[in-house]
Amino acid sequence: MHLDSQQHRASQPPSAATLAELRASGHEYRGVRAEIRQNLLVMMRTGQDPFPGIVGFGQTVLPHLERALIAGHDIIVLGERGQGKTRLIRTLVGLLDEWTPVIEGCEINDHPYRPACARCRRLAAELGDDLPVTWRHASERYGEKLATPDTSVGDLIGDIDPVKVAEGRTLGDPETIHFGLVPRTNRGIFSLNELPDLAERIQVSLLNVMEERDIGIRGYALRLPLDLLLVASANPEDYTNRGRIITPLKDRFGAEIRTHYPLSLSDELTLIRQEAEISTGAELPDHLVEVIARFTRGVRESPAVDARSGVSARFAIAAAESAAASAVRRSALSSSGPEPPVARVCDLPVVVSTLRGKVEFEVSEEGREEEVLGAMLRRAIADTFRSRLGSVDMSGLLAKFDEGSTVESGELVPAADLLRRIGDVPGLAKIMSRLGMDGGESFGHAAAALEFTLEGLYLMRRLSKDSTDGTSVYRT
Repeated sequence: MHLDSQQHRASQPPSAATLAELRASGHEYRGVRAEIRQNLLVMMRTGQDPFPGIVGFGQTVLPHLERALIAGHDIIVLGERGQGKTRLIRTLVGLLDEWTPVIEGCEINDHPYRPACARCRRLAAELGDDLPVTWRHASERYGEKLATPDTSVGDLIGDIDPVKVAEGRTLGDPETIHFGLVPRTNRGIFSLNELPDLAERIQVSLLNVMEERDIGIRGYALRLPLDLLLVASANPEDYTNRGRIITPLKDRFGAEIRTHYPLSLSDELTLIRQEAEISTGAELPDHLVEVIARFTRGVRESPAVDARSGVSARFAIAAAESAAASAVRRSALSSSGPEPPVARVCDLPVVVSTLRGKVEFEVSEEGREEEVLGAMLRRAIADTFRSRLGSVDMSGLLAKFDEGSTVESGELVPAADLLRRIGDVPGLAKIMSRLGMDGGESFGHAAAALEFTLEGLYLMRRLSKDSTDGTSVYRT
């Protein structure tokens, strides 16, 4: 797997095309660990972010990771699902040099100054300073494998290539070897995700890679030196309790780093805004993002939810994307014109059923999953209402209901219809300002602000509400 990192918008590679030209250019050899260490230290000294896009780990996880990389350790990243383990590992590509020289045609990226495989040693002896050199981009120096029970030693390390044998080479010829993913990532970073799912006999094949830095394949008298950083990920329960990692392999990881879910509400908000792909043209107001963030945190902390399985960050991201999609659906069905659709509170309860599968509940809650999630969503709305509008004078809006008036809303009620049913509301500008709107937005924003306020007043028991089939009627 290769990455297209934002940090690595490829410039033109250096021009050296032979070993002689490479030496003349003044290029110096660096091992991959030294390369990562030196680039990390430069970024730290100049104030650059070595791990772009990582939210909420700045004072907890990243200092440990930085120490491990400076020390040159292989790393195991432990965390529950959806804590950003893979995302964090992939940012390490940004610590590699943008371009690095390799011997042209080499399967394992041998450096021209240090040929390691049989083919490259032979070519270096034959061609001398005319040894052809090519350049590899940093995004091509990252390898990744999801560990599965059917992963073989051949997949990771290598095996005999029957095609090369059929071409007439003898079985004793080292050039009959087909290299696996690990040696093909030589002079780069190799990531092994969900390490505990790897069969124990396959884990053994990694021992030499991590300690002696070499590999042996079948019966060959081959010890191929490798220069790579090995990073693995795992769930803490699988790694520490179930005995699914052989002890010698645990011992070879130089650093064990624990991740976590966002510790603060602001980090949760940043993560949702950063990761949710709302490409439907809809808008998701800030107060709804806050509701989703509080909802997610409430689900994580609920005793009804299995804490060992965790609640992934993808839960909040999917909720945000689904709410925006619900607004687009309403706009399409109501033909509400060219205004961009704006998500409203009514778009949240309808996505609970689609989120249910992302949460592992305790056995005692079987059959009550949607009821439990619905209650936690209402609590999140109430908390957001208190936080944003708790001190705002609502008398102008409440006066609309003094004479027994009702307001009907719902997932298919267009914004213009909702505003017409409510009429002019004194203090609307103040409400919209508290919700992060300056008052000059569309009907959709005004409707989103008013519906959120109505729902908050209902949850504060200052209004009543009757709900049927996605329609809600608010009254005094």
